[in-house]
Amino acid sequence: MPVIGFLSGSSPQERVAMMGGFRRGLGEAGYSEGQNVAIEFRGAQGQYDRLPALAAELVRREVAVMVAGDAPSVVVAKAATATIPIVFNMAADPIRLGIVSSLNRPGGNITGITLLAGPMPAKQFGLLHDLLPAAKTMAMLVNPNNRNAERDAATVEEAARAVGVRVLVTRAVAEADFDKVFATLVQEQAGALLVNSDIFFTSQRDRLIALTARHAIPAIFTWREFPVAGALMSYGPSLVDAYRQMGIYTGRILKGAKPADLPIVQPTKFEFIINLQTAKALGVTFSPGLLAIADEVIE
Repeated sequence: MPVIGFLSGSSPQERVAMMGGFRRGLGEAGYSEGQNVAIEFRGAQGQYDRLPALAAELVRREVAVMVAGDAPSVVVAKAATATIPIVFNMAADPIRLGIVSSLNRPGGNITGITLLAGPMPAKQFGLLHDLLPAAKTMAMLVNPNNRNAERDAATVEEAARAVGVRVLVTRAVAEADFDKVFATLVQEQAGALLVNSDIFFTSQRDRLIALTARHAIPAIFTWREFPVAGALMSYGPSLVDAYRQMGIYTGRILKGAKPADLPIVQPTKFEFIINLQTAKALGVTFSPGLLAIADEVIE
């Protein structure tokens, strides 16, 4: 029975829904866990420095395919093996990071899904501004260890200048940084917060949601899983569907397809999710226009 090695910067508990999508994709390709394929998960619990050792374990295990579920894992997986096929999911530009040579023909032993959408942080800022047009200062939280952080911050700052809004860029690399970040938001009277896409922030989902509630700061996130868990809103690609596509590609490789011949998949559908219960608790009101464009409204 072939073994799939799944490498992730977070824990299995954080990936339950997404792994369901991955298994569905495998099923579409003719594979069922425990029947004709096995999956071994290695998660770094948000501690990126653990990833090289976890990847080395999977290489020694001689897995048939290595699946990397986020950008830090992709970089480590590529460094760990040039022979084991790799299927990735990342919210970053794989060409810019040197992961693949082109989107149509990736080359080498790697292919996958990129959730990159250049204007997405600007769109997220636009949704916050539409919700709170009177806010003169808005904040953005980034992880400086993420290679996209400064570029995304610059994108948001440019969008904010166009409408006369100041952007306060804050940074966190560990959970201990969050209290200082939110103290700064309160001190600077930030009217809203944009949390940049990052696997560390995803692993700290409940903590971030609790802090935005405690300090009554309206916030937008990238992934649907945040408003489902109680955050105000999110805008971004569907992670579950991306994982389903990873499952399909993994199945095709198990059947003999070469990663170099499988083009990188890009998102075509973005989801805008609103949690009205949280909006009521925060005292904010969504206009009929914003409600009309939402893909899902949690009441």
